Amino acid sequence: MAKMIIKGGRLIDPLNKIDKKADVLINEGRVERVEDRVNAKNAEVIDASGMVVCPGLVDMHVHLREPGREDEETIQTGCKAAIAGGITSIACMPNTQPVNDHESVCSSIIEKAAEVGLADVYPIGAISKGLEGKSLSEMAHLAEAGAVAFSDDGKTVMDSNLLRRAFEYANSLGKPLIVHCEDENLSDAGQINESYISTVLGLKGIPAEAEEFIIARDISLAKLSGARVHIAHVSTSGSVSLIREAKKHDLPVTAEVTPHHLFLDEEMLTDYDTNLKVNPPLRSKKDTEALVKGLRDGTIDAIATDHAPHAAFEKEKEFIYAPFGMVGLETMLPLCITNLDMNLSTLIEKLTVNPAKILDIKAGNLSQGSRADILIFNNNAKVEVDSSNFFSMSKNTPYNGMKLKGKIESVIKKGKVVFKEGKFVE
Repeated sequence: MAKMIIKGGRLIDPLNKIDKKADVLINEGRVERVEDRVNAKNAEVIDASGMVVCPGLVDMHVHLREPGREDEETIQTGCKAAIAGGITSIACMPNTQPVNDHESVCSSIIEKAAEVGLADVYPIGAISKGLEGKSLSEMAHLAEAGAVAFSDDGKTVMDSNLLRRAFEYANSLGKPLIVHCEDENLSDAGQINESYISTVLGLKGIPAEAEEFIIARDISLAKLSGARVHIAHVSTSGSVSLIREAKKHDLPVTAEVTPHHLFLDEEMLTDYDTNLKVNPPLRSKKDTEALVKGLRDGTIDAIATDHAPHAAFEKEKEFIYAPFGMVGLETMLPLCITNLDMNLSTLIEKLTVNPAKILDIKAGNLSQGSRADILIFNNNAKVEVDSSNFFSMSKNTPYNGMKLKGKIESVIKKGKVVFKEGKFVE
């Protein structure tokens, strides 16, 4: 494998506290040196002048749908969408068909991702068998097969004693639990945030307390067990306060937020666009402001897409019958660059090293000897969202036609340019 030098870019590597103009030397698919100026004989040179160079992004909350719903997404199309969005490592949720509650499913996902050979795919195993919340999955076998965490994503383990045992098992395996926090008795088949808006639209609401009650419970169980808990897709100001308080007491709690909960709110639902139907639901502007503040002050550790592809016919239904979720892999970075008034290095930290640390995977940094998974982007160049050009099989996005900043120029995977100027490099 030939040597490569990325020259003249603004290098941002939060793990190593680098944010300056520097060159990167890649050799045999790994980072050999990061210096102000690098020269090497017989090396391919990539001119990154005027660009940002950073580790490939890490998305810790993705639905790939394979096995079982290959009409919505496959491992191949999901990995292509990830790479096109600058994401070189993804963790996929277990709500496949069959559910990833058995080592054979976990192994098959890893094998298929290796065949595709694009983004690295890290499976998340189910907490409970069939995601039914009645009995624990074979967590140790799943971990041996390659599961990096456990989750019943989209469903809450309502049995607190069962969840306590899950925390204890996960702790013994050194893995975090990723929890979807929703008191199903309170949410009660709700459609959007419970508020004046839900009343006006005639849609059943989901109160903020449905999320907050379970977050409080799960933080308590993490404290009881000493296990790590990661709170998925935080959506309310009360949730941010609970997580902030837990961190003040040094509890092993981390959290993520999605771009749609940061940048969209319930007032946008007045035309019943099913692409805006997500769970947790879009909340109030007060909540979005609290989420941004929590992201800035470190209460929220990571940004994750909760990429949830659905076939067009599923979303083209009356609002109450349409499924929850939107795609997000190909829009995450430009949405964040455009809408977040945040230091770019801090933003990159939320998209790289932090999710990698939570999952304990070797990704998200440009340390010497690390795998050369690198993103080069122009943070000032304009892009227009056109879902017809998405590499994802599904197109369910509310951002179509939106003009954003932040253009992916090149993506390097294991020292090889795999994506450049909007196209995959064979």
